[in-house]
Amino acid sequence: MFWIVGADAIGGALHHLRGGPALHALAGQMEHVAWEGFHFYDLIFPLFVFMVGAAVPLSLDKLVAQGGRAAAWRRLARRTLLLFALGVFYYGGIGSEPRLLGVLQRLALCYGATSVLYLWLRPRGLTAVFVALLAGYWALLTFVPVPRFGAGDFREGHNLTNWIDAHWLPLRKWNGDHDPEGLLSTLPAIATCLLGVFASKWLTDATRSARGRVGGLAGAGVVLVALGWLWGAQFPVIKNLWTSSFVLVAGGWSLLLLAAFYQVIDVWRVQGWARPFLWVGANSLLIYLVSNVVDFAALSARFAGGPVAAWLDARWAGLGGLVLALVGAGLAVGFCGWLHRRGIFLRI
Repeated sequence: MFWIVGADAIGGALHHLRGGPALHALAGQMEHVAWEGFHFYDLIFPLFVFMVGAAVPLSLDKLVAQGGRAAAWRRLARRTLLLFALGVFYYGGIGSEPRLLGVLQRLALCYGATSVLYLWLRPRGLTAVFVALLAGYWALLTFVPVPRFGAGDFREGHNLTNWIDAHWLPLRKWNGDHDPEGLLSTLPAIATCLLGVFASKWLTDATRSARGRVGGLAGAGVVLVALGWLWGAQFPVIKNLWTSSFVLVAGGWSLLLLAAFYQVIDVWRVQGWARPFLWVGANSLLIYLVSNVVDFAALSARFAGGPVAAWLDARWAGLGGLVLALVGAGLAVGFCGWLHRRGIFLRI
């Protein structure tokens, strides 16, 4: 969420900063790939879906223990519907061009489906569903022919996922006649959410040592990244299609990051540096909605724009834009800190 609400502008600013190939390569990682491949910025959304899955056992186990399964069912239904409705509102509400599916709607669908599966199935059943989702999605895109393009064509507009959106997804689509958060690609996104469930259960197993928890997460992360790129030789890593290989690559990196942060924050107890991220994470939904209304980049220009930015650019090409991006991210984080100190949280 830190990157989504303002820090992503840092990547754009780095492109204009004077520097060598290493700096420009770093700036490139702060952009989505055009279609096939994987950059750091392509990890942000699947990591969010992964963390939604990681929260499912923590939330539902507590709800079942306190109020029974009926209370858990009611809560997950309410949360799913409210989050989906917020997503529709975020992307224009019921105005002239509403977007039926988007980021928040995908989070809602993944949360709802994963929660239902978690309440219904045991771990072995969840694993079977995870494998079936990835294998089934691969089989559909590989063997089901698309009119005019045939089967196994993963190019934009030529594949089954885009074709289904063009013919069956109503209202506004993000990319013209198809959507990166469309109908069919929601299925492998649920698999990403299930990976979060598996990680959460592993991490909270009291029978394992801290070293075993970190080692298991890291080892699984390395294996998934390797398997994802191997699978990608036939079924390319494409975020806009949420391909099965993309699920494995992004899931592997999510596991590696979770292992690293658990080691630093929970095992080594090095925690002070993470407080600003706690502010953002504790109010992730609210700051996401606010960022659609409040332009933090425009606010940063009021503080550090004009002559200040021009003077910095004169001293070092592109430095003014970088300062503006940093100030904008700082304002977003500072706003979250203000909300946190006053106990203002948006929960569903």
